Parts: sequence; C-alpha cells; structure tokens
Amino acid sequence: MMTSLYTSLTENKDGLERVNLIKLTYAGLNPESNTSIMDTDLYDEFGNYIGPELDSDEEDGIARDDDVDEEDDDEEEAGDQDDDNVGMEVVLHEDKKYYPTAEEVYGPEVETIVQEEDTQPLTEPIIKPVKKKKFTLMEQELPETVYDMEFLADLMDNSELIRNITLCGHLHHGKTNFVDCLIEQTHPEIRKKDDRDLRYTDILFTEQERGVMLNTERLIKHAVQEKLAVTVCINKIDRLILELKLPPTDAYYKLRHIVDEVNGLLSVYSTDENLIVSPLLGNVCFASSQYSICFTLGSFAKIYADTYGDINYMEFAKRLWGDIYFNPKTRKFTKKAPTSNSQRSFVEFILEPVYKILSQVVGDVDTTLPRTLDELGIHLTKEELKLNIRPLLRLVCKKFFGDFTGLVDMCVQHIPSPQSGARNKIEHTYTGSLDLDLGETMLECDPDGPLMCHTTKMYSTEDGVQFHAFGRVLSGTIHAGQPVKVLGENYTLEDEEDSQICTVGRLWISVARYHIEVNRVPAGNWVLIEGVDQPIVKTATITEPRGNDEAQIFRPLKFNTASVIKIAVEPVNPSELPKMLDGLRKVNKSYPSLTTKVEESGEHVILGTGELYLDCVMHDLRKMYSEIDIKVADPVVTFCETVVETSSLKCFAETPNKKNKITMIAEPLEKGLAEDIENEVVQITWNRKKLGEFFQTKYDWDLLAARSIWAFGPDTTGPNILVDDTLPSEVDKALLGYVKDSIVQGFQWGTREGPLCDEPIRNVKFKILDAVIAQEPLHRGGGQIIPTARRVVYSAFLMATPRLMEPYYFVEVQAPADCVSAVYTVLARRRGHVTQDAPIPGSPLYTIKAFVPAIDSFGFETDLRTHTQGQAFSLSVFHHWQIVPGDPLDKSIIIRPLEPQPAPHLAREFMIKTRRRKGLSEDVSISKFFDDPMLLELAKQDVVLNYPL
Repeated sequence: MMTSLYTSLTENKDGLERVNLIKLTYAGLNPESNTSIMDTDLYDEFGNYIGPELDSDEEDGIARDDDVDEEDDDEEEAGDQDDDNVGMEVVLHEDKKYYPTAEEVYGPEVETIVQEEDTQPLTEPIIKPVKKKKFTLMEQELPETVYDMEFLADLMDNSELIRNITLCGHLHHGKTNFVDCLIEQTHPEIRKKDDRDLRYTDILFTEQERGVMLNTERLIKHAVQEKLAVTVCINKIDRLILELKLPPTDAYYKLRHIVDEVNGLLSVYSTDENLIVSPLLGNVCFASSQYSICFTLGSFAKIYADTYGDINYMEFAKRLWGDIYFNPKTRKFTKKAPTSNSQRSFVEFILEPVYKILSQVVGDVDTTLPRTLDELGIHLTKEELKLNIRPLLRLVCKKFFGDFTGLVDMCVQHIPSPQSGARNKIEHTYTGSLDLDLGETMLECDPDGPLMCHTTKMYSTEDGVQFHAFGRVLSGTIHAGQPVKVLGENYTLEDEEDSQICTVGRLWISVARYHIEVNRVPAGNWVLIEGVDQPIVKTATITEPRGNDEAQIFRPLKFNTASVIKIAVEPVNPSELPKMLDGLRKVNKSYPSLTTKVEESGEHVILGTGELYLDCVMHDLRKMYSEIDIKVADPVVTFCETVVETSSLKCFAETPNKKNKITMIAEPLEKGLAEDIENEVVQITWNRKKLGEFFQTKYDWDLLAARSIWAFGPDTTGPNILVDDTLPSEVDKALLGYVKDSIVQGFQWGTREGPLCDEPIRNVKFKILDAVIAQEPLHRGGGQIIPTARRVVYSAFLMATPRLMEPYYFVEVQAPADCVSAVYTVLARRRGHVTQDAPIPGSPLYTIKAFVPAIDSFGFETDLRTHTQGQAFSLSVFHHWQIVPGDPLDKSIIIRPLEPQPAPHLAREFMIKTRRRKGLSEDVSISKFFDDPMLLELAKQDVVLNYPL
C-alpha cells in the first residue's frame, strides 16, 4: 500500500512531490525500497515516538547514523548537482525560492524599498490613471460648413472684404442667441450645443423691452472713446407682441424711443455731429434671435420687391421710418396723415405684417395658417405643422425673413474695412511716430511691410497649462515658426528691459468653438498665436526681432471701471505656496482687469471689480490653474487718501546730510480735474504751452502755475499734481532742475502709498514753495533727495486736514412697481441713496438708479432678491470716489468690536482696521514724517496735532 502511494505521488508536479516526500520520511519509510526500517508500532500516526524509553547508547548510535547519512547526502549534492535525484531532497517551505529577487528583476543600479505597512489610502490607486485636464469644450475636428475653410483662409489676403465687428450689449440682451443664429446658418449640424462668445470685434445690442441699460450706456461711451463705428441691433422685438401685447403704434413709439436714447448718448460722449444712428441710414436693424428674425428697412423692402416685382426697394426703404404715411388713393407717401386712422409707413408695411404672422402661428394653427403661409410662399409639411408653437414660429419666421442679409449689409456699409479704418485706429492706439516708414506701412495696412501685431487677450489652452495670445496684425504678415520680438507694456526705446525674443508656434483663425490652423496671417486680421505667452502679462506688441528698432508699443487697454474689491488668499497647505503663486500669475493673464500684488505684511491680495468677478477668479484659481485648496479672507475695498483744506503751515524736510531742504504745501484739486487726468483728457506729455492753455482755460489757473507743472502722480495718469511754485529770485532754478527727477520720484512714491494707511493719495496738489540745494553733485544725489521729497509730501499732506475716500458703486435696479418700496428699504440699510426712480416706457418695470458704498455692497443682490421675492434685478459698476464721513485721526473715537459704528466714526474705523490688516501700528506716528526742526517749528506756532509722537 505504501509503495503504490509513493508511485502515484511522484507522477505529480514537483512541488506536490516534495511535500509528500516529507510526509513519507516522517512516517519512517524509505521511498527507494519497500522495506520498513523502523517498527511502525513504535510511532503514532503523526510520526511521534511512543515506544519504550531508549538507552543512551542506542540514542548515540542513532545520532551517529544520522550524522553519517547527512555527510553522505552533502557529498552526493556536491558531486552531482544536475542529477535528477536533486528533486528528492527535503526543502522547507521558508527556504524555497518562489520568485526572483528585486536585483534580478530591476538590475543592480535600482534601489528597492520594501514597506511592511501600507501608508497609501484605499481611495488612492496604486497606479493612477492618466488624467488629461480639459476645461474648455472645443470641436476636435473642423465641422461641416456651407463654405469651404480654404475659402475663408484665402479671404484674409483681401482686407477690403474683411469686417472686424464686436457683438456687445447689456446682460440678457440676447447676444449669445443671436450668435447661435449666425452659426446655424453656416454650420448645418450645429444646434445650440455649447454656448460660446464671439465677441472679438462693433455691433451694439439693446433689448426693446428694457431699452438702453447701464452696460449699454457704458459700451457706447467706450466705443466713442476708442473711435469705433457704432451700429445698433434692437433685439427681442417678439416680446412687444407676445408678452407686452403692445399695439403696433405703441410698439413703433417704443422702438423710436430706443433709437433716440442711443443718439442722445452719442451726442453726450462725442463731439462729432455726424455720429448718429437711424434705420433710414441703415445702421439700425431689428431682430428676434429666439425666432430667427433679423431685418433692416432695406432687407424688409426687398421682401416686398421680391413679392410684387417692379419696386425700387432702396427708395421704398427710405420711406419706412418717421412720420411718413402712405395714401392708398394717390398711392404716394406724404408727411401728413391722409385720415385720422392712417398708420405710419413703418407700422403699416413692417410691424403689421410681423404682428399678423406671429399671431397667426400662435393663435390658429389648424385652420387658417396653411392658407396664409401659402399666400406668402411658405410651404410646410404636415409633420412641421404639428410642431410646438415656439419651434413652429421659429421655422415660419426663418422661411419668411431668410438669412441675416440685412445684418451683413449693415456691417459692410457702415463698418470700415481694416485698410480704410487703419489710420483712425493706428493714430488712436500707437504710441510711436507715424512719420517713419513703419508708421506709413501700418497706416496702409501693408501685408508686405514689417510685422506689427497688437495682442489684447490671453486664452488658456484646454488643460490650463499654457496660453494663446489673441491679437490683430496691423502690418506685415506673421508666419508659423517665425522668431519675433515681444514688447511688454513697460517697453520704451530708452528702457528695453520689458522685451523678449520668442518663436511663434502654430497660428489659428479663432472661430470660438473650433480653430482653423493656418501657416500665415496677413495684416488686417485677428489671429490666435501659440508660443509667445511667457513674457506677456496683459497686452503686448509683437514685431520683428531685427531691422525694426524704431518700433514702439501700442497703448495698453483702458477700462471704464476700476478694481476696488480685494481679497487676501493663502494656501491651506503652506508647502503649496509655489503652486498658488503660479496660479495667480495665470489668472492675472486670463482676466484683463484683475490685479494681484503682495502687501508688506506678506499677504497675497487679489483686486477685482466685484463679487461675481472675484468668484470666477477664485474658481479658475482653485480648479483650473493651481488645483489646490485656498483660504480666502473676507472681502474688503481699497481706499484713497485726500485732503479737504490747504496745509496750515509750510512744511519742510532736510536731507540726512543737512545739505538740502525742500519746502512744500498741499491743497485739494479742482473738482473734475482728477477725472480728466485719469481719462487722459489732459496729458503730462503735452508741451508746456498746450498744457498751460488747458489749465488756464478750463480750471482758471494762472499761466505761470499752469506752465510749472512737473508731474502727475503716482503715474503719468495719476490724480495728483506736483507744481513748482518757487520764484527765480528766491531759488536757484538751475540747481532745482538738477534734482527735478529725484523730487518727482519722491512725490510719486509718496502719492502711491499715503501716510494714513498705505493707500494711494488722490485729488491733491502739492506745491514746492522753496528749495535749498547743495552745490556739489555728490551732496544732492537721489539717495538724499528722493526720501526727503517723500517725507515732505507726507508732512504737507498731514497738515492739510487729511481724509479717507471710499469707492462708490452706481446701481441700476429693474423691478415691478409694487417692489420699489422694498428696493428703497434695502438701499437705506446700506448707506445708499436713490438718484432716479422712473418707469420704463412701454414696460411694466421701474428703473431705480442709486449710489451704494462698495464696502456695504457685499451681499446686496441677494438681500435685494430676498426682499422682493426674486422680482428685482440689479447690476452695479464702480462710479466715483467719495470722502468717508468723520476724521480718521480723531483719537477720541473709541472703536468697539462687533458693533456697527455711527457715520462720524467710520473713517477712524476704516483706517484702524486697514492698518491692523497691513501689520502697521494703529495710529500715524509723526516722528516718521516730521524732522526735529519741523517739530520745533510746530511747537513755536502752537499747532495741536492729533498724531502720536
């Protein structure tokens, strides 16, 4: 029995064979013989000895026999390792080698570490999948269009056929839907997938129900300042019929009122009397993007010409607006109504047909609609007639009005081509001379001239790692793979530090949902550029690296708002600070009006235009650019420092070497002057004669003071002025001229960081009354003059009754009449005051215009909707700076924590809390800004100061 067991086991695998050999050996059997070497009765079934006790001699004998057997086994193994009997030996489990060593697998040069404890969380995979970040949805392949992509690319060489336009307007005025209508006419398979903006270029949108709104007005002002051609599209005209249910005559009055409003704003912001919009001129069109309606007077008149034949539609269109009536008896147009029931031509020939079509589709689909459509030449299938009202109405209007030819004709006729509009644009945006060869090629929009490209926007890639620069080629031709020189916003011919040589990667025609790759883009076109993003912060000028040394930059973008809301950010994990800094650099590129800076306390601050703006910034910073957890402090606002009186005495400061002395006073600027400087109505680069005439004429300055203006501060468009008010009989003008640049630097340094809470100074004029300057150049260097000039700016400022200024928002609220009182209540709780409350003509809504302090605006929109049950809608933009009530240096005011302060205490509260946040002492110390001789002078004149020493 034992033999047969052994034989069957040896036929199995090697591992099983060895295990059973171990068992047989323990059982006292010799596998190679059939003979028992021990009496089985002396051992139990597990091989344990159960027989009588053995003598010591017998044990020694057994032990010697075992030793001999082991020696024999060792000799046999050493003699023949390849023998088949090797598999017969007994190998313990822990000694068996199942797998190769790490050194055999990875090599001797690889360090391997064995962890006995699993420190990786169960939620994290051992081998992570490859993740590709994708934050924007783009078409992966070029979609099918009704035109050829190569045809579009070839059109770039003919600048006369190009029109660069912008679709802009107020929120919810239907810009995106309108663009979708245009896209559907060129992309047959696209049906409103991912909404994307195509606002790179000058059509103004306004909604007929609410008319000219806050943003519309600001866009008109900006377009006039940038000297752009303006055309108007009055959108959502379907709401006149389907929602407001206005009679056709009232609808005409409503549309005419909107056109008059736009012209009123154009006359306010522009001095050009010919800049008007009118349907008769062809620069006003009417649209309903939801129902695919778009027409001008000319395009609607052409529908009549196509229907009735012998009609001069251009002459007909000139009689379709204004107080013009059609006399059916004489079949002539007159300016006087033939009868009391006569309708204006616009109502009779345009509005009434539109009303009839919409009312037929909405009111009676089954009976009269098919017959009515047949009369109009519109044929629908039975399946199409069974559609719901909205898609059916859209289909009928699309077949009746056709393509948006009226819009295209309006753009072609009233918006200049890149070549014809080059002079106007270059003169307004280029900072260099236009008399050079480079200027002439840009004025001609010459594609064969030297390369000049102005980039205005940075668009991140799909993964958010890099950026593509979006700009307009104004001269020459940009090629893929071409080396270029990128000039930053601070580049000048004297200081070329802000420039870098880069190599252009790929080039695209940007079509929002997708990009068309090209190998070159000539002058007059917009282009998306790869590979030049690294040195660009906001805007840049791209030119050729050699042979174009006289090239200067284009003006940086100007915004009609200010970034006054700021938040402090820091990473939850301090070790991830480099990731956050990299993310801050990227959001700074992505958002044009965003500002990032580091305070002296070390906190990183982001400044934006409002709550929603900063919310978008933080989303991109957390999710897209840094991918870390970030803590955000409570939002605060920026302040400004100003004065309300003239300095009570002449303030002076001596240089550390006691060789120079500067005397100065401060006083408020005239009302409106700071805004003129910021809007560049007056520029410091003007010659002294022109500058003097401006101040003498508009602000009644004496000619000597007007021609003695040294600088604006804290920069060339800063709202402060430094004036040299010294007399040649008292001051050596030649020596003063040597230190002029140093004094200007000290003045700009001081106005950039005021003494109250390190915020910019605003609306202050500083006059230099006296100056003692050392004869030796060594004693009047910048290290002596600059900090002294800053100190005397501070002392003169503190002697002129300093005050804090806070930003104010202009708020526009639309609400039903029964919600107006609730709007007043919410505004009153936030120190707001209403400036206008009036109904919107032809609408059940009211418009409430008000001013609200920015620091009290946080949560205003949520509070407003809560009090009006969601019926009120508001928008707010920065409007002006206003003095905070109270004296910030009044030490008698006690600030109690967690309690709202009365109005006279606000200035003190704002100053103390701002200084605490910045790590400054709670009060202003005059020992930093007043020299000892100045303090003695103050003591002699018994001047009482509220400042601690």
